[in-house]
Amino acid sequence: MQVSGKHILKYGVVIFSTLFITILLFVAYCLLDFSAEQKSIPERVNIINDITQLNPIEVSEVVVPTSIEDIQKAISTTKGKISIGGGRYSQGGQVALDDHLHLDMRQFNQVVSFSPEQKEITVQSGIRWRDIQDIIDPEDLSIKIMQSYSNFTVGGSLSVNVHGRYMGEGPIIRSVKSLKLVLADGRVETASPAQNSELFYSVIGGYGGLGVIVEATLELVPNTKVARETAYMHIDEYRAFFQNTVRDDSHIVFHNADIYPPDYTHVNSVSWVKTDKPLTVTDRLIPRDTEYWWQPKATQFVADSNFGKWVRQHVFEPILYSSEAVQWRNYEASYSVRELEPKSRTESTYVLREYFVPVERFDHFSKKMADIFKKHKVNVLNVSIRHALPDTGSLLAWANEEVFAFVVYYCQGTSEQDKQAVRAWSREMIDAVVSEGGTYYLPYQLHATSEQFHAAYPKANAFFALKKKIDPDNRFSNKLWEQHYTD
Repeated sequence: MQVSGKHILKYGVVIFSTLFITILLFVAYCLLDFSAEQKSIPERVNIINDITQLNPIEVSEVVVPTSIEDIQKAISTTKGKISIGGGRYSQGGQVALDDHLHLDMRQFNQVVSFSPEQKEITVQSGIRWRDIQDIIDPEDLSIKIMQSYSNFTVGGSLSVNVHGRYMGEGPIIRSVKSLKLVLADGRVETASPAQNSELFYSVIGGYGGLGVIVEATLELVPNTKVARETAYMHIDEYRAFFQNTVRDDSHIVFHNADIYPPDYTHVNSVSWVKTDKPLTVTDRLIPRDTEYWWQPKATQFVADSNFGKWVRQHVFEPILYSSEAVQWRNYEASYSVRELEPKSRTESTYVLREYFVPVERFDHFSKKMADIFKKHKVNVLNVSIRHALPDTGSLLAWANEEVFAFVVYYCQGTSEQDKQAVRAWSREMIDAVVSEGGTYYLPYQLHATSEQFHAAYPKANAFFALKKKIDPDNRFSNKLWEQHYTD
């Protein structure tokens, strides 16, 4: 059948008009934002909450150390339990415990030493990634492994054994040369893979249950220019695509793939590849004073309806990714979580979940995940797929073998009914991932049963045995360990 020029023009006008109207609707949505402003509530020093605002915990006292001696004094002059916190981005009470002492580590944030020649830096645990980037970028060096955002503290990142989007890497423990910590008896110990290795492989990913991390020596790598490459495909094609074009390409620095809700049938692969091309962004780091005006509104637009999700998948991101992007590795690693922050968290809030599955179980788990989210009508904004090589050492490893991570970003209400609904689908998701030989990530809401926790972390009892040995009075605790540890 022949198609006339008139028909082509007609369909072109329809497509252009639809695109124009969609963009116009989004602009109107941004300008006519009638959502309630976040009420300014005076911060109470002894109330420890997290980014979701779902878990306020009243502690007996907050100590803000600036030296190791301050930490030792806080331990020796008290008898109760002690919780440890940094950026407060864990989302289930992992940084606090009711009516007990809290160590706020955010002022313990200095660089101890920096050797550009040896490509390593030693820092105090309360320092944030962005502060390190400001120091190492002039030397053309980058942090080897960190999260996608630069607001987190080093101590918190080690405590949860974070990962990022780095190809050929995995959990942060793979980039830590050594660390220093204060134990319950006040001793300061150094731990590394070769020295006090039992401590090293337990404290990293130990969620503040064994002692206070005070220093860490981290590997650095060269800062390079990276160019963005994208590919849109059906989810059934992704695993083969990854194995054939991504996994063994040493030029790829960052990689993730976004699964689009609410259908969970298509993904967009995004890789940042080493390049010599001219920069399209000349800033070496994202300016600290960047105004995030449209990003939170776009996120809210996606959260508000399936239409918003459709627009993101079929309009916004195709436009966004159609342009060439070449920038510095450090620029891509210096995002701020402020770009995600909603106008208010009073009635609803954005929350994370994360699941790790062996690479060969990707297709099975992704289908189970989609079924659970559809069954419970979960308002998922995005599922980001990451890849991680094994962590063969740490007792609470989430990657005992090569895995894909499913990072789920969703919106939930703040009522008790909403919280119970989240608890229900969260437990189904844990059962689903464990049935595929995987695990769930511990920094989020504490919905797992004891049986689920031990099924996902079979070496937990070895971790608890070490805790009984070095912290016999259970001084170091928080909501996570209150739930799962019995002394």
